[in-house]
Amino acid sequence: MFRSILALTFGFIISGQSLAQQSLIGTYKLVSTDNRLDGLRISPMGKSQHGYLVITPKVYIQFFTADERKRGTSIEAKAALLDTLAAWAGPYRIEGNKITISVDTAWTEVWKGSEQTRTFELKGKRLTITTAPQPSATQPGKTFTSRVEWESLD
Repeated sequence: MFRSILALTFGFIISGQSLAQQSLIGTYKLVSTDNRLDGLRISPMGKSQHGYLVITPKVYIQFFTADERKRGTSIEAKAALLDTLAAWAGPYRIEGNKITISVDTAWTEVWKGSEQTRTFELKGKRLTITTAPQPSATQPGKTFTSRVEWESLD
């Protein structure tokens, strides 16, 4: 009897994680971002970003660009385009309402090889992904948070 209860409990734990993963699988379009530095709202890529999030059974892919991007014709303009882009991908795992991505490719080498953990909430077709407070990668001594809302295209 004890073994049966243990097996049933273990099965529920595994199926719960699997169900969470299955419910996130899909393609999403960026709806809104709320980035903050020391609690103050910032818009480093403008107010009207464009992007997609693709979650497959094995890989998490996020890509978005700033508003009003212009084609780079000079070396400086082409280099500046990197400041208006964010893209990264890698395998992921889900534990409860947390998703941890093992970044194996990114637009910046700073993220490559890192683990990025986010919390998520899925309500209907809306997926909200939140970054816990963390040190700013661009402004030492400051704290960065992010809340990104996506809408499922599936």
